[in-house]
Amino acid sequence: MSERQTSIEKVKKLTKEHSNEFIGLNLNTINERILKACERSGRSIKDIQLVGVSKTIEPDLVNESIRLGITMIGESKPQEIKRKYDLIEGDVAWHMIGSLQTNKVKMIIDKVDLIHTLDRERLADELERRAGEAGKVIHALIQINIGDEGQKSGVAVEEVESLIRHISTCEHIQIDGLMAIAPYFESPEAVRPFFKKMKSIFEDVKKFEYNNVNMSILSMGMTHDFEVAIEEGATMVRVGTGIYGKRNY
Repeated sequence: MSERQTSIEKVKKLTKEHSNEFIGLNLNTINERILKACERSGRSIKDIQLVGVSKTIEPDLVNESIRLGITMIGESKPQEIKRKYDLIEGDVAWHMIGSLQTNKVKMIIDKVDLIHTLDRERLADELERRAGEAGKVIHALIQINIGDEGQKSGVAVEEVESLIRHISTCEHIQIDGLMAIAPYFESPEAVRPFFKKMKSIFEDVKKFEYNNVNMSILSMGMTHDFEVAIEEGATMVRVGTGIYGKRNY
């Protein structure tokens, strides 16, 4: 190996060691923030699930986060799940957290453990068809457009019950809860009313008597606002930047 190649390898090693240490420190900080939010709201940290949002993050860094304790990873694009699937090590659950097109369902139906973004009947029908062909039951969350934002996916609040009623006829879909991406405000406190509303809807849906609807997960809150989400009842938070750093899109 030439002197130049040796230098390059040394730089790569140092960069990797720095990245691993960076992720470890970030995870410790996130876990401390989760714990404090639980203490403020009288909840147990055992009730909160952390999804590491690994979109755009390369497999070696995702694997390091898994070694450091991440057990669930979230991806926004089916193509990224397909690309990384065989490169990710360890026992980890795959979460589809981005808007899902019906023609992409076939790419992930045999790979994901939970889909966060079921928001329309046509998508439910395609999931039902593909899951049936695969001989499995697919677990999903109903995504609600809680801020009624035109640029975001999610079913309108007033249409939630109708969508769930439609999905209740599906034999290969299990609804495990609700998901929302709240509007962004500089102050996380400004998001609190939206999280309160999601918690209220969550409790209302619990009263529905459908065999395939089990309200056990309320997925809301990201790096910027997950502490407020926990205080208002989130059972699952999705953190990307807080763990892996800012994305290089």
